Amino acid sequence: MFDFGFSEILVILVLALIVLGPEKLPGVVRRVGRWVGRARAMARQFQDQLEEELDFDERRRAAPAEPQDVDPAAHAEAAYPDFTSPAAAVEPVAAAEPPTAAPSPQPAPPPPDPVHPHEPRA
Repeated sequence: MFDFGFSEILVILVLALIVLGPEKLPGVVRRVGRWVGRARAMARQFQDQLEEELDFDERRRAAPAEPQDVDPAAHAEAAYPDFTSPAAAVEPVAAAEPPTAAPSPQPAPPPPDPVHPHEPRA
């Protein structure tokens, strides 16, 4: 895209040294280097993602189409005539009888008398 030779880069650096001076030039070169690195990383990431999408699309087109609305039991019966679905093999269960009423609990004995704890209350 941009075809810079060594001589063009050298001219740009000499002009930058004259314009910016030796104090500011290293910081500017670092900053420009970071920008170039970020731009290359973004371009590489974009290219990788594009290639990944193209590969996915090619694999999807190459894969055989799967039927969407297929009943698994019907498919199994068509493929295996001796197949019995698990739902058909289960016998119906009779309804359970409701539990009988539990006997009512016995009343609790009265608490002991605080004055005479060993004697029962009347």
